Amino acid sequence: MNPEIISLIIGFLANLVSSLIVVRLIYHLASKRRDYVFTFMLVSSSVFFLCTLLSGVEIEMGFALGLFAIFSIIRYRTDAIPIREMTYLFIVITLAVINALAPQATGWGIIIIANAGIWSIAFVLERLWFVKHLATKIVVYDRVDLIHAGRREELKADLEERTGVDIHSIMIGKVDLLRDTAVIRVHFYEDLQPDHFEDSNQTS
Repeated sequence: MNPEIISLIIGFLANLVSSLIVVRLIYHLASKRRDYVFTFMLVSSSVFFLCTLLSGVEIEMGFALGLFAIFSIIRYRTDAIPIREMTYLFIVITLAVINALAPQATGWGIIIIANAGIWSIAFVLERLWFVKHLATKIVVYDRVDLIHAGRREELKADLEERTGVDIHSIMIGKVDLLRDTAVIRVHFYEDLQPDHFEDSNQTS
């Protein structure tokens, strides 16, 4: 078999294992969310092949900067990606670029150390420091009588009953007096409520 093909297969499998460690063993076990696992793994594999196949091609500076700009402005128009998930997206892209390009210059020893370093930092921040993740749910609320001063506890109790979460804090936004509705941001600790994994930007 062609040595270049063997090198490509080995590199791809190494990047796949590295991405699985971050996405499946660190991110998924901490968040229990499956929706982003699909995205992270495909983005990682796509970026790896893109970087590998273009590494031997002479690219003009303008094209290279344009390619970098495309990755810099990645966003999905249908749903906003939470900051935490954007961080993991950046991590899997970084790992894919490192695993695709760096072995040619530094060798696999340093690459393994770099990958292990990223795994370790992600694991420590997610699991050992017990960092609580404050999620947000936007609610269109129909009881504007409870948003008045002195009725915050009643408002909180009603929102907890309707949303099914233990609320940490409440922020009242736009109030529509014509429709008797108010837009309220409900903040809650996602880690402490493992059965509640709706999108934090979903409107109830």
